[in-house]
Amino acid sequence: MKTIVVGVDGSAGAAAALRFALDEAKLRGSSLRVVSAWHIPAGAYESGYVTVPVDRSEFERYGASVLDQSLADAGLDGDGAGVEVAKVLREGQAADVLVAASKDADLLVVGSRGLGGFRGLLLGSVGHHCAHYAGCPVVIVPHPHDA
Repeated sequence: MKTIVVGVDGSAGAAAALRFALDEAKLRGSSLRVVSAWHIPAGAYESGYVTVPVDRSEFERYGASVLDQSLADAGLDGDGAGVEVAKVLREGQAADVLVAASKDADLLVVGSRGLGGFRGLLLGSVGHHCAHYAGCPVVIVPHPHDA
């Protein structure tokens, strides 16, 4: 196994997925590609009759900060804990970005629930989409019960 891709969004579920992916990468001698997606929500444009300027760079900077904080929280902001780590920030919907990243990967790891609006779901929409469309096997890490 050469490349493990893991999706992060700042949620407890994504943190659990990153820990799992890091352990798996160490076990298998794989590289780790940590992927985060950002997009401008439709609500940013729905301002009524007056056009409000939207600064794309602010949304991208926020996505980059989530990615960097996820790596720091996992202890991967330094030497990578003995694992080759690449961070990837892409514009787009998380599910689509992760499926695209999975095309040349050996394993895709996601949390069972992220920051989406449907907290009652046992499996989030991103995990569900990845399970159906990823280009490699998918591990969906259960939501941590203590979060």
